[in-house]
Amino acid sequence: MNYLAHLFLARKTPDSHFGNLLGDFRRGVDVSVYSNNVLLGLENHYAVDKFTDAHESVVTAKQFFHTSRRRFAPVALDIYFDHLLIKHWRSFSHIPFEQFCASSFNLLEQGLPKMPRTMQHSIGHMITHNWFEDYAKEEGIAKAISVVAKRIRFTNEFHKTVDDIEKHKDTIEKQFLSFFPELITFVSQHGPESTLK
Repeated sequence: MNYLAHLFLARKTPDSHFGNLLGDFRRGVDVSVYSNNVLLGLENHYAVDKFTDAHESVVTAKQFFHTSRRRFAPVALDIYFDHLLIKHWRSFSHIPFEQFCASSFNLLEQGLPKMPRTMQHSIGHMITHNWFEDYAKEEGIAKAISVVAKRIRFTNEFHKTVDDIEKHKDTIEKQFLSFFPELITFVSQHGPESTLK
């Protein structure tokens, strides 16, 4: 899952928000210096990713991508699923989306001093430019995918995953709506942070 979904599934604390995004910045980082609550957030991130990758609806959604781009399908779906989460926000949360963003950004800002430098840069940029405003729009998804494509260090067609999504977006949306409620239940009942009060 992408940033928004990980934050949605995190607890409402700075350590949990930090830990639930740390999974994307883990490489080369000595996590032993972090508190148990941050590490539980990190474990929650991994549990969410594992559940997502194995879910039948997500596996099905990956098949809608052209074979030459299927290796990039998980990343493209992560980004698009954030868009669909925003689109169907009221089905999953009683908190207004703008209020959720403000609260989450505040919690992340509290954790910024502890974050690895690369994470500080990315999360600071996300907060300053409110990436979730882009994720709410179809053109914003294309922009996010284009940015990721430019970061890949080899020649690729990742940017063309936008065409695959556009062609199959109604079916992908149905797969998301089948999958995401089950992910919420899994995290709340079996996630590493589920025993915390």
